[in-house]
Parts: sequence; C-alpha cells; structure tokens
Amino acid sequence: MRYLITGGCGSIGSELARQLVARGDEVVIIDNLSGGSLDNIADLEDVAVFTNDICASTPLLGSLVSNVDAVFHLAASLGVKLILERPIETMHNNVEGTRLVLEACAINKTPVLVASTSEVYGLSNLIPFQEDDPIVLGPSNKSRWSYANSKLHDEFMALAYMEEQNVPVIVTRYFNCTGPRQSSRYGMVMPTFIRQALAGEPITVHGDGSQSRCFADVRDTVQATVRLADAEAFGQVVNVGSQNEITIGELARLVKELTGSDSEIQYIPYDKAYSNGYQDVPRRVPSVDRLRQLTGFVPKTSVAEIIGRTVAWAVEEKADEVAA
Repeated sequence: MRYLITGGCGSIGSELARQLVARGDEVVIIDNLSGGSLDNIADLEDVAVFTNDICASTPLLGSLVSNVDAVFHLAASLGVKLILERPIETMHNNVEGTRLVLEACAINKTPVLVASTSEVYGLSNLIPFQEDDPIVLGPSNKSRWSYANSKLHDEFMALAYMEEQNVPVIVTRYFNCTGPRQSSRYGMVMPTFIRQALAGEPITVHGDGSQSRCFADVRDTVQATVRLADAEAFGQVVNVGSQNEITIGELARLVKELTGSDSEIQYIPYDKAYSNGYQDVPRRVPSVDRLRQLTGFVPKTSVAEIIGRTVAWAVEEKADEVAA
C-alpha cells in the first residue's frame, strides 16, 4: 500500500510513517514544518517528503493524493500556546487544510483518516467521554475554544464528504498523545515538564494541578490509528487514547522523580499563564469501547514508561546537539 501523511514530520506523523515503513508500505509526507521537524524522520529511507503547506499547495496536494491508496490527514495547528496567540491562523489551517484534503480525496474516492481531538468534548462532565455524547463548548469570546471548534468543524465536514460525495472517511479523536519527538514549543505539557526538569528549571504547573488527563504513548496511538485504517472503519468517529488518568500535579512530581531533578514545582494561576478568564477542563477521560470493538486494541503503556522513553530520547537529542 502507498500512503500520504499530511503533517508527517510531527510526533504522531513520524511514528506513523515509521510503523508503515516497517511493515513494507510506501509513504509520502507533506509537512510545512511549523510543528514538526525533518529530524523526526531522519532514520527513514525511501520516504518522499514535500516541505509544503497544504493550504498553499493545492495542485501538489491533488497530485500526491491521486497517487496513493489512502491518506492520513494529521496536519493541523495545535497546542494551547499557539491557539491563544494565533487563533485566526489556527482556524484557517485546520478548516481550510481539511477541506482541501477532502476535495482532493473526493476526485478518486480515496480513503482518508481525519485526525481530530478530545478538545471537541469541551466542558462536558460526562465521564468517560463517549463518541456520541453531546458537545459542550465554551463561549466564543474565549479563543481557547477556537481550536476545538475548528476540529469539530473538520469532523462535520469529513462526514459530510462521505455522505454527499462517497469519500471513505474515518475520524479519530486523539487524547493527549505524547512521547519521543513531541515538541514543547507550543505548550505540550509532558515535553515541557521533561525539558524543564532536565534543565534544572522550575516545573511550571498551570492552575492548581488538580486537572487530570489520560496520556497515551505515541506508539500505541499510531498502532490504534493503523488498525482503524486496516479495519476500514469508515463513517466512524473513534476515541483513541488510554485510560491512565493522572492529575497534572502528579505528572509534575512523577517527572521530577524519574529524572532525578532538583527542580522545584511552581504553580502558576491560569490568568498569569495565559489570559484572564482562561477555561480549563477538570477531567478528560475517554471511553475506549468503540476502539476496542473495532480493532481489539487499546493503548495501555503506563505514564511512567512514557516518561522514561521520552527522557531517554531528550537526553540523546541533547547529546547529539552538543556533539554537533
């Protein structure tokens, strides 16, 4: 099989490319490198890479889609810091990028998996989150919700293309996927904590640290993604995540312990970390029943193991930088 991965130089995209190549598939990547890096795929041979923006390269995108068997659409603007600083860019990249990919797939009815996010559940208090639950987004005057809104728009659009133009579509809602190769530049919490701990800087927890998340190893997330594609779960919206719930305060303490760091843990109020009136979600836990039913697989790697793998990668990256 020959696959196109948009956003293939990011942490999820590069791991997806790695797993597909390992099983003998051909991979083509398009990525504007705004969040990813060519270093993430430096170990992969015979992977065609185009460093273009899908929103500004419509003819190229169309050509690439016409020459593959299926598409994994992962390209997006993401990360709380970027979303709050550049909401217009976030909404444009996510909505227009997805529209262009779906338009290209519609020509030959090319199957496409569209990556969405647990952010679409918004302020729902129905725990665990199930795919058919009502959506409860925050108010439009809080730019924090522009990302969730753009990704929910992507979901509606993807399913509409399936209904009206017979494009085979799968939607995945990723829950806090993390691990090696994830950048901290836009505020992703685990790589940020690890970078701070290794540098001896304060580990900065936003809010009181009681908010909880379920972290999934990127290898597990990708395995679930590939299995959904192989199962041809078209028309399905599927949570992809673990149920290893941990508070952000506990995560900070665990990172400090496992790195042997002397860093202090600092708690920063939301209005100082972001903007006045920032809204966070107290708990975010997925139901993985649908994923299990469709694939027989759910992510189970422990948070401690994810931290250990990510620390080892970060230390090796730092050593390579020094040697260079």
